Amino acid sequence: MPTAPMVTQPKFWQTSQWILDPVGYMQTQFKRYGDIFQASVAWSGNSPFVFVNEPKAVQYMLTHDTGKDFTAPGELNAILEPLIGRQNLILLSGQQHRRRRQLVMPPFHGERLKAYGQTIQQITAAAISQWPVDERRNIRPVMQKITMRVILQVVFGLHQGERYEQLERLLSLRMEMTDTPLASVIIFMPWLQKDYGAWSPGARIQRLAEETDTLLFAEIKERRANPDPARIDILSLLLAAKDEDGNGLSDQDLRDELMTLLVAGHETTATALTWAMYWVNALPEVKQTLLTELDALSDPSDLSEVLQLPYLNAVCNETLRIYPVAMLTFPRQLQVPLELCGHQLEPGMLLMGCIYLIHHREDLYPEPRQFRPERFLERQYSPYEFLPFGGGVRRCVGYALAQYELKIALATMLTQADMTLMNKRPIQPARRGVTLGPNQPVQIKKVGVRARAKTLVGV
Repeated sequence: MPTAPMVTQPKFWQTSQWILDPVGYMQTQFKRYGDIFQASVAWSGNSPFVFVNEPKAVQYMLTHDTGKDFTAPGELNAILEPLIGRQNLILLSGQQHRRRRQLVMPPFHGERLKAYGQTIQQITAAAISQWPVDERRNIRPVMQKITMRVILQVVFGLHQGERYEQLERLLSLRMEMTDTPLASVIIFMPWLQKDYGAWSPGARIQRLAEETDTLLFAEIKERRANPDPARIDILSLLLAAKDEDGNGLSDQDLRDELMTLLVAGHETTATALTWAMYWVNALPEVKQTLLTELDALSDPSDLSEVLQLPYLNAVCNETLRIYPVAMLTFPRQLQVPLELCGHQLEPGMLLMGCIYLIHHREDLYPEPRQFRPERFLERQYSPYEFLPFGGGVRRCVGYALAQYELKIALATMLTQADMTLMNKRPIQPARRGVTLGPNQPVQIKKVGVRARAKTLVGV
């Protein structure tokens, strides 16, 4: 039985294509090779990555990733270390990873999650109310401001003050350094991250990291010295967390987890909200159906009602399907010989589920390039057919908060303001760091204030 087919182009060509045009790269290889293929890219070393885009195969991979058939080594994610640090959930492995996940997960679920809803709604409402009527804006910076402030308040427990403002500025600058396909080369080419002098990208990254770390460690130190059991922000909960042996997180552990939440929770949610605002304003029938559902609410500030809306949920799911912010699962390493998709795979091979290609399978999503929320009302998809947050032991710990924020922020914006899309041509996906974002600014004009805007909390 043959092994998975290998993409034949040179590694340099494949790496360039993956960085500059990831969607084109994936679509081309799928047409040539089908459900499974081996790709050679710069950061895979001497072991090609096996791209898997057949749901049952991905299901097997993600339900057998605890050690016997597959492992999920954190060191395979080292490409992210300059962004998030070394002592964090994404880069840990085995028992260390399991213990850290148990510590980090609780603040993102249940009643604690519900407590963050009003904060998300108030931040969103304030950002939209401060936007003058008849003013046209690139919507992405607006979304970034909202998600940054959510992170600073919900994760850090910071609401105002000098440290809040400094962190907002520094973290925004850090994210801007990889906001185009070309700028993203910094992530995939580690030698560019070195300090070659004051004006080199590496020097700038290091300066921003040092300034940010000074603020983060100062905040951690103050919070350790003045514990407040009444606080419910995620930093406070992580400071109090202990594993089964009674051990908590060190300052460095906390710093790295906070940076992970900032990168994974701010940038990705801002991208998803930007896409959602684009699609809703680009498709009048989608917008009208969603507004009709929102206008039927007895109280738009009642988040328990908002979160139960079926069409709102479908719009958010379709946003995450058509251009998933994360294109691939984290890699798994095969431990035993295995037959997958009719091919023989050997121990040591590195496999990744291709989220983008699964989300664009014709057999699952007819006319996959069409934005059609109704598909999520007509059919129930398995966690291996729709997996915007990955799966298995590496599933995003903040997925519930991300979905929560996406629904609340989108509903709040549409309830508060009438907007219109100013772009004349369709917007396409393009790389933005390690994520998939719009290839040009999404220009939206605020044309009026909706009658129910004043009923929102904090407005």
